[in-house]
Amino acid sequence: MEKAAPSPLQHAVAKLRVSVIAARFNAAIVDGLLQGCLQCLWAEGLQQQQVQVLRVPGVFELPQAAHRLARTAPPDAIIALGAVIRGETLHHELISTECIRGLATVGLEVPVALGVLTVENIRQAEARAAIGPGNRGHQAALAALEMAALCRQIDAP
Repeated sequence: MEKAAPSPLQHAVAKLRVSVIAARFNAAIVDGLLQGCLQCLWAEGLQQQQVQVLRVPGVFELPQAAHRLARTAPPDAIIALGAVIRGETLHHELISTECIRGLATVGLEVPVALGVLTVENIRQAEARAAIGPGNRGHQAALAALEMAALCRQIDAP
């Protein structure tokens, strides 16, 4: 059997440290995102010791955890995973807006990949968290690795 060609990112990610922060709220959805994210990181050649997984109560707490990581023990990239599903009030808009604003602010210091779903209903969330090519956790992991590798390239003397 022929061995698959290595990903172009594999060489660049050999020494990267990645932190994944996942919300516990909407756990069934977020766990699918986390599974897709980790599958991607392993497929790209990262080892378990290169990946830190942290859990927070909900998406509102994602920027707080990302900010602490960036300030105290900055990884090469942070992947934020969560799900905000539209409800009957404006709560979803307020929460998702502040989450994304906070993560974008942290992203100015450390690459932050946004794996936070903002969807109309549970069916849309399930589709985006299902294992397969459309898994947003997987896509966030790829974005994080690419940005971490690019930042290393830019920062290199």
